[in-house]
Amino acid sequence: MIRTFFRHILESLKSLRRNGWMTISSISAVTITLTLLGVFLVVIMNTVKLAQDMENNVDVSVFITYGTDEEGKKELEKELKAIPHVESVSYSSQDEQLERIKESFGDVWGLFDQDNPLLDVYVVSATEPQYVKGITKEAEKLTKYVDKASYGEDISDKIFGIAQGVRTWGLVGSALLLLVAMFLISNTIRITILSREREIQIMRLVGAKNGYIRWPFFLEGGWIGLLGAVIPVALMFFGYQEFYRIANPILLRSNYSLLAPGLFSIQICVLLAIIGMAIGSLGSVISMRRFLKI
Repeated sequence: MIRTFFRHILESLKSLRRNGWMTISSISAVTITLTLLGVFLVVIMNTVKLAQDMENNVDVSVFITYGTDEEGKKELEKELKAIPHVESVSYSSQDEQLERIKESFGDVWGLFDQDNPLLDVYVVSATEPQYVKGITKEAEKLTKYVDKASYGEDISDKIFGIAQGVRTWGLVGSALLLLVAMFLISNTIRITILSREREIQIMRLVGAKNGYIRWPFFLEGGWIGLLGAVIPVALMFFGYQEFYRIANPILLRSNYSLLAPGLFSIQICVLLAIIGMAIGSLGSVISMRRFLKI
């Protein structure tokens, strides 16, 4: 049994060399398809990650009524922390708010240094993005020290909608592209098998069993898938590391980040290799069925 298996492996490797141009054509098709699939998966998964970061960066701004003393601020802070699903509460004075605006929009806001129109604010972070609206409503009820509470409703609601859309359509798009990859690779392998119809018929005429005929082609399809995955795997592993090194520092300035390479890169590479081998092997077996019927 083991000896027969190794004989099939050797035979599959010989077939790759013997069918030179057809083998190269099949490997090229697998390479192109898996590269597109890998790039799409990386883009979609990082887009979902950025959408989650955007959701997590939505905080509730609770503006403190003008003239509230320190005791009132401390009391309000305790009340805010007591609201369900609040993760943290941080204080930002009107002067700190003005400095942030000046950093973002320029020193023209320096005109208000002497007469600052802004209010002190508590920034409330939720344990989960879906609790932001509820926390805002609860904070608005604390009318004694609260001027108003807001989470940037217009923009934030759009962010939540975009994030949900990215997750949904990203999953759909990944599934569709995977089906397209399976179709393209299996059909390329099919063409390779069809070109060797005479070889299969001769093996049947000399009395070879279906399993004996099928195994070398099954392994050959796996080799084609694996060899076709070499370049996509290298591009995903080394190319993504370089892309992460360049792009991530820029995103970090806005408190966003890409998926870190390492485990993520390894998972993508292993997935591409498995997809290539599986589709190559299954494509060979499916294409041979018509030749093995009695």
